Amino acid sequence: MTSSFDINASRRDVLRTAAAGLAAFSLGSHAQSGWPAKPVTMIVPFPAGGGTDAFARPMSAQFARLTGKQLVIDNRGGAGGTLGASIAAKAQPDGYTLFMGAVHHTIAPSMYKKLDYDIEKDLVPLILVASVPQVIVVNPKKMPVNNFKEFLDQARRNPGKFSYGSAGNGTSHHLAGELFKQQSKTFITHIPYRGAGPALQGLIAGDVEMMFDGLGSSASHIAGGRIKALMVSGNKRNPAIPDVPSAAELGFPEYNVTTWYGVWGPKGMPADAQARAIEEIRKACSTDEAKAVWTRQGAEFAGLAGPQFGSFINSEIKKWARVVKDSGAQLD
Repeated sequence: MTSSFDINASRRDVLRTAAAGLAAFSLGSHAQSGWPAKPVTMIVPFPAGGGTDAFARPMSAQFARLTGKQLVIDNRGGAGGTLGASIAAKAQPDGYTLFMGAVHHTIAPSMYKKLDYDIEKDLVPLILVASVPQVIVVNPKKMPVNNFKEFLDQARRNPGKFSYGSAGNGTSHHLAGELFKQQSKTFITHIPYRGAGPALQGLIAGDVEMMFDGLGSSASHIAGGRIKALMVSGNKRNPAIPDVPSAAELGFPEYNVTTWYGVWGPKGMPADAQARAIEEIRKACSTDEAKAVWTRQGAEFAGLAGPQFGSFINSEIKKWARVVKDSGAQLD
């Protein structure tokens, strides 16, 4: 099961061929492009305060500083992120509407029987901007445990007593929870919210005891003591929370769940605008200010762009389809 959740392995495979293809893609007509000549709208398909927002807003600030044009965040939450994706897929493909989606959008084709858009056919992959590990976090008042072992003991002794919040049915938060339940032989009730932001607020308020969240949206709340991190996914600790043990350390070497975020445009977006969008977003994410935000949230700037990002998306769709099948996850 490790390979099913290993974004790094998939990314390494794609990166072997990325450089040449990206050069050809990027050096086309962007030198003559006047994009952006006016503000650009970026649809974020989750409410404010979630993991996608945590990267979209710092990126938009740097984009505006570098280009002189605003990158306006338009939060369109609902249906596990698919509502915003549908709106973006139907937007005017003039280069002035972008879409910042996430790993959730490669899960959705396996979770939803009918979607009124196709992530591979109706949206153009631009650039993969951030990759962060997921963490198991708890409300320290509702679940006053000192470490992961104490939490696991309580969960096993009290099947069904505890609940975990997610950004919605079919999101990576949901499937990360289902995978953990399989591997840990526990039963924890799933409570879907309309985005990671509302789910985090539910966790902080004590409406749910725990969450399987991307470190990007949890980091500030962990630092502020509002929630407590018990485990970081994967086989190594994260510099943003160095005191939190990895899944491998705690006896779960196959619990390797990563959340990633990327930018798309509507199908038909002009090639020169695509190339310039990639160039300007790459610059925005490479500023010292953005790097500080990424580091603080335990994220890496992934950087795959154009056709290489598209190949990665295709591999993720296939990977998550296997995970959905193996876990038996379904929409409530």
